[in-house]
Order: sequence, then structure tokens, then C-alpha cells
Amino acid sequence: MTTATLIVRRARGSLVKRIIGELRGAILAGQYAVGDKLPSQAELAERYQVSRTVVREAIAGLQADGLVEPQQGAGVFVTSRMAPASPFGALDVARVSSILETLELRAAVEVEAAGLAALRRSPAQEEAIVAAHKALVSQIADGGSSTGADFAFHRAIAAATNNRRFVELLDLLGASAIPEIMRQGYLDMIIEEHRAIAYAISAGDEAAAREAMRIHVRGSQRRYRQLLHGDLAQPA
Repeated sequence: MTTATLIVRRARGSLVKRIIGELRGAILAGQYAVGDKLPSQAELAERYQVSRTVVREAIAGLQADGLVEPQQGAGVFVTSRMAPASPFGALDVARVSSILETLELRAAVEVEAAGLAALRRSPAQEEAIVAAHKALVSQIADGGSSTGADFAFHRAIAAATNNRRFVELLDLLGASAIPEIMRQGYLDMIIEEHRAIAYAISAGDEAAAREAMRIHVRGSQRRYRQLLHGDLAQPA
């Protein structure tokens, strides 16, 4: 990854954080009530003088915080005026050991979630999982942050279990449970692993869905453990 690319991505990250902060403040201040529809992506892009990619990343961040929920074909709606307080300690993305602890918890929960989603998902929930995967692929292709889209994919699977506790747990962990990674080889691997999970759930194959999720989360554990021991360069 070139220095110029890193500079562009960091600048975009700053814009995303600014928009998230302003929209979160507006929601918490009551300017948007629960059930209200946010301005369209085009309107927000015009208001903040940014690209739609930046707006999409900001919306994904607000969704990860539990403040908004996109509804396909209808827009983005406010679902809460307060992000849930997490009983978990904040994930220290600078410490690989902290990431490994969170991945261990996710492995225990999300392998089961994938299996249940394969058995219980509705057609609309199946569509939401596929759409979330496509959004992640698009986000990575655009060179944007993958964290929000990645979290949205896992959250869509949790919702497809039709057991709200899975969604509640992921929301408590928040998008920080999926640390920012820019390394292209890692991102390519994520796309393929997510595709396998989505395909297995869509096929209604419980065993394959569990195995695909196990490979994905344990693969992340392995890669970060290698990083901990210095076998991999720190992802930019």
C-alpha cells in the first residue's frame, strides 16, 4: 500500500468520524426522533461536501452503534436515541491480545448463530445477508473502511437466527469487535470467507454454515496470533 493511498484513506476516515459525530449529536439532541428518516445519501453527501462512499461508511458506523437501521428501498431510520451501554471493556485495537480475546468470544457465539441462521432465516433475512456481503465487497473495492460493512454482515446473520439475544450481544460488542484492517491480502480473504458463510446460510446447510463461520473466526485468531509473535507485519 502506497503512502498516498494511506493518506487518502486516513483523510476519508476523518471525514467519516466527523459526519458520525454530527449525526449522532443530532439524534441524541432530538433533532431526529425514533422512527424518523435521515436525509438521503445524496442529500448528506451534498450537505457535507463528501462522496457517497464516505456517507455510507458513516451510516454503517451509526448502525453499528444501534442508532439507525437501513431499510432496503425506503431509507435509513432512527431506531434509538442512545447507543446501548456496553458491559464489556473497550477493545484496545493497539493490543493484539485484546483482539484475540474478543475473537474468542465471537467464535463461541457466531458459529452457533450461523448454524441457526441457516435453519431459521426468512427470505428477507437471507436477502439482507447477501446484500450485506455485496456492500462489504463494494466498500473494499471503493477503498473505504470495511469495519462498518463487516459488522453489518455479522449482525445480519445474528438477526437471521430469529433470537434477538444474538443481535443484542453483537450490539453490545459494537463495531470495535471488528478492528480496522487495510491490508489487501487480509481483505481479500475476508471476502472469500464471508462468501462461503453467506452461501451456506442461503443453501440452508447448517453444518456448512457453522464450519464456514468457524473457519472465518478462527482464521482471524490465527492471523492475529501470528502478528502477536511477529510473524506478520502490522496491517496498515
